[in-house]
Amino acid sequence: MDNKQTTNKLPDNAYRELKPGEEYEPVMPAGSTPREITAYSVLLGLVMTVIFSAAAAYLGLKVGQVFEAAIPIAILAVGIGTITGRRNMLGQNVIIQSIGACSGVIVAGAIFTLPALYILGLEASFMQIFLSSFIGGCLGILLLIPFRKYFVKDMHGKYPFPEATATTEVLVTGENAGKQMKLLVASGLVGGLYDFIVGTFGWWTENVSTRLAGWGAVMAEKYKLVFKVNTGAAVLGLGYIIGLPYATIICAGSFLVWFVIVPLIGYFAPGMTQPVGDGVLLPIGQMSPEEIFAVYARPLGIGGIAMAGIIGILRSSGIIGQAVKLAGKELTGKRQSGLIERTQIDLSMKVITLGVVVALVVTLLFFQFNVLFNWGHTLVALLIVFIITFLFTTVAANAIAIVGSNPVSGMTLMTLLLTSVVLVGVGVSGKPGMTAAMIIGGVVCTALSTAGGFITDLKIGYWLGTTPKNQEKWKFLGVLVASVTVAGVMMILNKTYGFTGDNALVAPQANAMAAVIKPLMEGGETPWILYGVGAILALILTSIGVPALPFALGMFIPLQLNTPLLIGGLVSWFVSTRSKDAAVNKFRKERGTLIASGFIAGGALMGVVSAVLKYLEFDAFATAWHATSGAEWLAIGMYVLIILYFIVDSVRGKKHEA
Repeated sequence: MDNKQTTNKLPDNAYRELKPGEEYEPVMPAGSTPREITAYSVLLGLVMTVIFSAAAAYLGLKVGQVFEAAIPIAILAVGIGTITGRRNMLGQNVIIQSIGACSGVIVAGAIFTLPALYILGLEASFMQIFLSSFIGGCLGILLLIPFRKYFVKDMHGKYPFPEATATTEVLVTGENAGKQMKLLVASGLVGGLYDFIVGTFGWWTENVSTRLAGWGAVMAEKYKLVFKVNTGAAVLGLGYIIGLPYATIICAGSFLVWFVIVPLIGYFAPGMTQPVGDGVLLPIGQMSPEEIFAVYARPLGIGGIAMAGIIGILRSSGIIGQAVKLAGKELTGKRQSGLIERTQIDLSMKVITLGVVVALVVTLLFFQFNVLFNWGHTLVALLIVFIITFLFTTVAANAIAIVGSNPVSGMTLMTLLLTSVVLVGVGVSGKPGMTAAMIIGGVVCTALSTAGGFITDLKIGYWLGTTPKNQEKWKFLGVLVASVTVAGVMMILNKTYGFTGDNALVAPQANAMAAVIKPLMEGGETPWILYGVGAILALILTSIGVPALPFALGMFIPLQLNTPLLIGGLVSWFVSTRSKDAAVNKFRKERGTLIASGFIAGGALMGVVSAVLKYLEFDAFATAWHATSGAEWLAIGMYVLIILYFIVDSVRGKKHEA
């Protein structure tokens, strides 16, 4: 047992830069021996990994946003420990959170790329999805470890680490952990039941639009104007977490497309024809707003996303250079002499080097015997994976350290463009080329996502005083379990909902990847003009200080999935501004965050359950009723009720509770 451990206060110099000669003393000092790796911490961490991997995969494929599981997992870990009467759990809770957090990062890497295989009409086996995720996750961990000391110790107080800060506060100040967990579970049940009824029984519709009214139908047909909103609890909670400023930027991009560009195209080019799929030509005047959006607006969004990725890389060029120098120094330098403190012990460079070699050999064999079947092409693909992953791993970590978000989709889009050009240059094109490019992109995307998320775990461990080596070793097990889970969930979702056609999962990032890669590999017509206009718009936005990536994502993601983000953001603003007491507003905002997290986790998990039931051919869906206007009017009423529940339960916070 650790007799020096305290769990109620971070040191005063936890978040500020250290003065010359000043040292940081973590909550669990280097000389202490906290319990970290136990059967309880590992097993609970793996349970969290499975649960949140399934939830994140469903929600990410549905709306294109992967929620961060670190804070809910930390709350659950502290709450379960409190309820079960466990003591001195800080070290174990860090391990639970670190293993469980593999869920979001592996899911992001997989769903941003691999569904494109289905979208392109190709087959993706369980082994391809699993190995792409697992290899990428392992490379992300291995290539980041040499930079742990730089990011978490040498740059102490210089990087804000917003997500790590919030998670650390949950772990270290858990007086109300039991209440927090009860609130999280209760809101999860409410949100989960709400979304389960929609997905399984269809008592009310998931989306409502202005077509419900007669005037709305006329506006959509004649003027190409339509307003739509998704009424799900999970998406509402996601909007709350994102917050009003970010949600406003996303919706600004969406509103520009749906309320300006689409109506203008419908007005000025009614007689022109455009392909709408399967070689069908349709006059623009006869196209629905959704069809105009698919033909014109999505390419604009793709161009904007790509340029936002380039801008992010250019802004991080300094850290790339530093990373290369630091990596060379770490890999070729001699081992530090003398006794290393427990809180600074990493996996040895020999183990890391061996791990990288093994990962690359497995990647080589995977590409050769499962993807490319040509040693020359396989070696080219392997070089692409290693070089890009090595260079951009620290870019991802740097982004997380500064703003708490990882521009992995933009970097992956650039990877796919580069990969496609190189593969076509060496003679790989068509369906084999598309399959190879997407799997390469999946490995790289997962590596970058994992590296960005792992630096958060390591910073939490630094602040609290866990042993980095323990986090690093057991992270691989979390990656393994998350990779198996996401592969299984993705195949089930493809069987039940699919990624193309009516009512399919939107998978916006994967659709963007597929839209870019298909003409490059098959020699079709690429809408470079629209890509270019989107890229120019991203440059203009950047020049006036507007974040280009969320704006471009708003242009690409369907309207009905953007508007609830704005509604959730408005709820967040409302509950955090009703009181004149800042402490009460702060408490209400945090209470709302727990409710939103419950909505997200519960709604997403029950979405997976609905998908599994459909996969098992369980059918209790009220098809006839669901097709009537009554189901849509009921959806509006139920949506208003769940928003009111959200607001009322959030503002119950009192000053003495804060």
